[in-house]
Amino acid sequence: MKRIWAVFQRKQQSIGSAAFVLMVMVFVSRVLGLVRDRMLSARFSPDELGVYFAAFRLPNLLFELLVMGAFTSAFIPVFTKYIVKNQEQDANRMAATLINISLVVLAVLMIPLLVWTREISEFLAPGFSLAQIDQMIIFTRIMMLSQVVPLLVGNFFTGILQSYNLFLVPALAPVVYNVGIIAGIIFLSPAFGLYAPVIGVGAGAVLFFLIQIPLIMAVGYRHRLIADIEHKGVREVAALIGPRTFGLAVSQIDTTVDLMLATLLGARMVTIFNFAQHLQQLPVGLFGTTIAQAALPTLSLASVKDDVESFKRSLLSAMHQILFFVLPVSVLFIVLRIPIVRLVFGASRFDWAATVATGMTLSTFSISLFAQSLTHVLARGFYALYDTKIPVTIGVIAIGINTVFSILFIQYYKLPIWSLGLSTSIASFVNAGVLLVLLDRRLNNFSRRELLLPPLQMMIAALIAGVIIYIPLKLLDQLVFDTTRTFGLFLLTGISGLLGLTMYLFIAWVLGVGEVHSFIRLLKKVRRSGTVLLTPASEVVNGGVQDKLS
Repeated sequence: MKRIWAVFQRKQQSIGSAAFVLMVMVFVSRVLGLVRDRMLSARFSPDELGVYFAAFRLPNLLFELLVMGAFTSAFIPVFTKYIVKNQEQDANRMAATLINISLVVLAVLMIPLLVWTREISEFLAPGFSLAQIDQMIIFTRIMMLSQVVPLLVGNFFTGILQSYNLFLVPALAPVVYNVGIIAGIIFLSPAFGLYAPVIGVGAGAVLFFLIQIPLIMAVGYRHRLIADIEHKGVREVAALIGPRTFGLAVSQIDTTVDLMLATLLGARMVTIFNFAQHLQQLPVGLFGTTIAQAALPTLSLASVKDDVESFKRSLLSAMHQILFFVLPVSVLFIVLRIPIVRLVFGASRFDWAATVATGMTLSTFSISLFAQSLTHVLARGFYALYDTKIPVTIGVIAIGINTVFSILFIQYYKLPIWSLGLSTSIASFVNAGVLLVLLDRRLNNFSRRELLLPPLQMMIAALIAGVIIYIPLKLLDQLVFDTTRTFGLFLLTGISGLLGLTMYLFIAWVLGVGEVHSFIRLLKKVRRSGTVLLTPASEVVNGGVQDKLS
């Protein structure tokens, strides 16, 4: 038990080690999310699942506005500053105040939303039938009452632990969240039908909160019912959170418009859009979000110390790491879109038409995976500089572009559901591109060679890998493998993908991409990571062991 506890208490002191822990856990969580979707597609039709996914809109709106604004842009940088200055009591007082204020605001907002759930649901899903609206109302209310509070407090706990460079337990929290949903599907669906995953959502949210409590207590945080609104840190967070919350509020307009447009095409199209989105979020979450999260404390520290060169090196390193992993996945998703969708969602109740539509939507999302991923770290670069206005302003512009194109594609040009993925990609290009240009100016310019050459080399390697994937895909399909069977489909996808990824690594190595060597070193360190992770926490805290995963 001591060794297990030592694993949970072990700090990740570098971007590399923190990103490694986050990537492993996010990968597990995302895979479990796809397992969850596979179970849903096996038990319920796309039309039934459309109601389930639509019911998430209102709870997610509350969560995004109350949590994500504070968590990503303001809370971690300010909390980290107090920790660096050894002012932990002030940090904890600030955290307790922010949690309490958030809970009060949540209660104030939730009451009218629960009262007028029907009217809101009819607005959000204009294409749903009366029976579908009735079911959506029940699901929405259950989720709001069971999910939002534990997720709200749990995400503040995540921010506290990450500020202490403790990433393992916060990264485990989304894993147990999905475990809760999967357990609900397995054990409750025979008796409760589609209510089973809804109940599982609440159970998963509670697990997300509970798993972090032991380590929160270990770092010395004790929650108190206080509201010290005069606290300097609280005011600092409030000043930073305003623009970010405004930006998130605008982004909810875009997400809501996507849902409304999808419902006009039918409830099954809501499922198809969500399934494609879940697939494309795997690399964005695995590489973009995790590396950006791991980089934020380091960037915040460099900002506090006013070390511009260190800041630029850390940011470029994070960007190149993201691109190294995301670019080949983009190619995989575009070329192997149909086999991947069939493998992940190809249950008996998910028909061929749904498979093709999901694959096309996935491919239009995938052309901008690199831009979506880079946006996370570029925005956090501004957050670490205590500037939320620029990323929020650019984000609002990008959201406006996305919304306009979504409406044009669906309502005016009458394009299928895949056009919503295309509008997202167009907006993502604008968002990432403008953020990069403005951050470059803010930091008195990156080295042009360091900024542009590695991405160009990776892109060349990825394009060649795409050709290598396409050739065996066409040659082996049906001629060698019976892709009407899961095993044949798995072999076809595995062989084509493995050949492409091998070629990508080879071409990148030939072109001198430095991330290849870092990747090889990482693989070597993974083999001995068990010894590192089982190092007693006291030795790590006392500086007796170097971070071997950095």
